[in-house]
Amino acid sequence: MPHSPFIRIGIDIGGTFTDLQILDERSFALRSLKTPTTPEDPSIGLMTGIAEAAQRFGFALSDIRLLLHGTTIATNAVLERRLPRGVLVTTAGFEDVLEIGRHTRREIYALKPRHEPPLIPRDRRLGVAERMRADGSVEAPLAPDAAGGLAARLRGLGAEAVAICLLNAHVNPAHEEALAEGLRAALPGVPVCISSEISPEIREYERSSTTVLNALLMPVVGAYLERLAARMAEAGLKARLLLVQSNGGVCSAGMAALQPARLLLSGPSGGALATLRMAQALDRPNLLGADMGGTSFDICVVQDGAVTQMTQGEIDRLPVRLPMIEIRTIGAGGGSIAAVDDAGRLRAGPRSAGSRPGPVCYARGGMEPTVTDANVALGLLDPRFFLGGAMPLDRAAAEEAIAREVGRPLGLAPAETAEGILAVTNAGLASAARLSLFEKGLDPRAFSILSFGGAGGLHAIPVAEELGVPEVIFPADASTFSAFGILHSDIVHDVARSRVMPAAVESLPGIAAALEQLRAQGEALLEADGVPQAERRFAVSADLRYRGQAFELVVPWPEAAAEPSALERLLEAFHAIHARRFSYANPDAAVELVALRLTATGLLPRAEARRAPGAGADRPTAAREVWLSGAARRVAVHQREQLRDAVEGPALIEEEYTTVFVAEGWRCAPGPEGALIARRITA
Repeated sequence: MPHSPFIRIGIDIGGTFTDLQILDERSFALRSLKTPTTPEDPSIGLMTGIAEAAQRFGFALSDIRLLLHGTTIATNAVLERRLPRGVLVTTAGFEDVLEIGRHTRREIYALKPRHEPPLIPRDRRLGVAERMRADGSVEAPLAPDAAGGLAARLRGLGAEAVAICLLNAHVNPAHEEALAEGLRAALPGVPVCISSEISPEIREYERSSTTVLNALLMPVVGAYLERLAARMAEAGLKARLLLVQSNGGVCSAGMAALQPARLLLSGPSGGALATLRMAQALDRPNLLGADMGGTSFDICVVQDGAVTQMTQGEIDRLPVRLPMIEIRTIGAGGGSIAAVDDAGRLRAGPRSAGSRPGPVCYARGGMEPTVTDANVALGLLDPRFFLGGAMPLDRAAAEEAIAREVGRPLGLAPAETAEGILAVTNAGLASAARLSLFEKGLDPRAFSILSFGGAGGLHAIPVAEELGVPEVIFPADASTFSAFGILHSDIVHDVARSRVMPAAVESLPGIAAALEQLRAQGEALLEADGVPQAERRFAVSADLRYRGQAFELVVPWPEAAAEPSALERLLEAFHAIHARRFSYANPDAAVELVALRLTATGLLPRAEARRAPGAGADRPTAAREVWLSGAARRVAVHQREQLRDAVEGPALIEEEYTTVFVAEGWRCAPGPEGALIARRITA
């Protein structure tokens, strides 16, 4: 990967806006840009943003060498069930694993619990005669003509994607590989995914769910990447394209097309990476990252200087057994729609106006009031300076929609109604943040909130007051902060070997073999990415549990070696982590090793950056009327680019793409790394 200083762009496509961070390595200038997302085809908005950035900041498309792209294309396809006609092929007798799932009742008090049908119905779940034992030996061989007969059935079912998940294939994938080879030859153009490639781990339901999700997303993400490649070629853009994964790293477009399930938390993981980077830069080991954009509110927790990596997550109640950063998401953003429900209660979200038509104040045909409309109606947002003045807002239309849809049904005055919308929204944000901390046994008072996203600045301090958090940090370019995290990503591959064995000396030969296989696989993946040897990094961890437990803990294993002393230190670390998590440990109990994991990282070139001033740098300090706590008040309005001293609330601090609200009783001042740091004023 030869490197010379050129343009590098990080892109985060959200539900409302597409955010760009542009680093010009020739001048070290770092700039940001926002453009409306085009939901019918996000690649249109992406290319529009790149073209606008090139024109605005004075570079040619041919100067762009690296494009790092976070996307919600996979997530939205699952949430909206815009998926192709899929077929699941499994071992005969196991066709109903998806339907049976886990015997877990989520809504314990619901008289009619929600039950979503499987992504693939029963008539498209096919069993084949074969059987692998748990040790990988063959109990029932696969018939030589199995793939041919199966292909005919798939044609009859109109299969558009095929998932293959055979029993114990994570130990011996031979039957899966044989079926996949035959089906790919017989059904050219139909994507085929096998579980031993996407999720080679124990637990049949989770492995089946992950394989099905990946298979169904292959046509969706593949088609999007083809459209994007065509648009890039048409524009003469020859940059290397890398996609952001749920684990916070990036991968090639080819890998993303083969394993799109790894993109399910693509966008939010960029924000988590940026939060971790800011925690290190500001020496804040405990940070609550709060990303409020136009559609959602994403929360990540940095504890003791590290983010939590999960080996399994879920999307819309569907388990995904792949490594991902732990992020909690709720439907609450600037575009969240406010309405009165059937019980006469005010609600805000999770429905969103998105980018089209968007909030009423966007004047794009929206008729339902949103959180952004409430902020405009109260004077917290300047209609003339939204997006640096590039998109004027219609305050009168926002006020009328709030009164019509919410105020009159509730018998409230317009300003009271708008304040109520914000109060309900802030309570929901605080509840989600509180849950993210409380479920880990963490005290909010020991944390600072890092607020980012275009809508976050107006809500962060009121949320902090509800939580009892004493400090709120607003990073530079907060509105495009997730794109900043994406801009500084590295190539990351996660591979695993799931083998249940005693974590004891007699298992060392098996551990040695697994470690060797993992290292070889990681080396091969980074070699395919063109990563030089000097830029390769490897980290090993182990899934361990006490014998008889139904869950594991992921334990880092820095020295990863098949030696008794190294294994002993791994077990000591497991007991310590178990004690911290569950308040007890049993060093005398037998421990099982369930899986070994390797993270292979390819470091991308780094360059220093200096943030270039944005729009509004020359706007004078002013004041405007804002409705606060039931009364109109004259509030000072500062420009972030000009701020040198602390300001006390109530005050507003504006920048090109976001506005910060400093509440009464808080003081906000410039801090390191271009951040603004707000703290409570002690009596």
